[in-house]
Amino acid sequence: MGKILITASHYAQLCAPAKEMLEKARHTVVLNKSDMPYYSFEQLRPLVADIDAAIIGMDRWDEEIFALAPRLKAIARFGVGIDNIDLSAARQRGIKVTNALGMNANAVAELAVGYIFDMVRNTIRLNADLSKGVWSRAVGHDLKGKTVGLLGFGDIARRVAKKLSGFEVRILACDLFPNREAAAALGVTLVDEKTLLAESDIVSIHIPSTRETRHYMNRDTFAQMRKGAYFINTARGALVDSEALCDSIEAGHLGGAALDVFETEPLPKESRLIAMDKIICTPHTGAETFETYTAVSLCTAQAVIDVLNGKEPQNWVNT
Repeated sequence: MGKILITASHYAQLCAPAKEMLEKARHTVVLNKSDMPYYSFEQLRPLVADIDAAIIGMDRWDEEIFALAPRLKAIARFGVGIDNIDLSAARQRGIKVTNALGMNANAVAELAVGYIFDMVRNTIRLNADLSKGVWSRAVGHDLKGKTVGLLGFGDIARRVAKKLSGFEVRILACDLFPNREAAAALGVTLVDEKTLLAESDIVSIHIPSTRETRHYMNRDTFAQMRKGAYFINTARGALVDSEALCDSIEAGHLGGAALDVFETEPLPKESRLIAMDKIICTPHTGAETFETYTAVSLCTAQAVIDVLNGKEPQNWVNT
């Protein structure tokens, strides 16, 4: 039948049911055997000439690649964000692009909530100190009574709000197209961006990465945040001006930050972000749970099978 390139990582180990599904449909599967969930252009170039579909991680798929892949009919994003795919160029070539909408939302929301607790109680830094023999017992903060601001109020942000609902916090949110019914049900107050930044003790960003939102958080927006506040990004690295963030923390304006995503990935070991004690950095691990791998892999495998069988796939994003 078809030949399917998979650039998402850990597929053989964590996505066995999806791999079996593809093979039972008589497709040939070419796996990414590295630990990184993407290929460079140079890695992709020799692999795409005869593929019929691709299940991809964070690699860039655009006209330069499409021109080398004349048989390509489907791209299934192993995740939600599709900013690494040129949707217009794919549409012009008749390539259907899908994603796994909602499949990783719970895992990312849980990581964001975990970050909140790590920051207000300094757990990661205290563990690091203790491993060095330092009994520091730093004083943290109660989460109770704090204000959490959600920049963006989509699926992941709403899940964050729901998970925080039992912790006696005030939750603010702003969104270009606010879901007022969901806000009311979750006890979330919808406000404008200026109010959210000024009144929140913790700001967590959950908006798409586009040309317009690059460095959405910058020197001006960080300056608008409450002194001592914390900042969380589990969305996309390009949303944040990292130099401005570091400067704000070094100046004592922000209390700290937790970041799972970066403009350059892998994050260089000499990065200023890693060197700062008050910034928690993790390697784009928001969706890295066994449950998410299972759900996303089955969803994307079915989408590819449907396209190659001439059917309309679920979560088709470039119609």
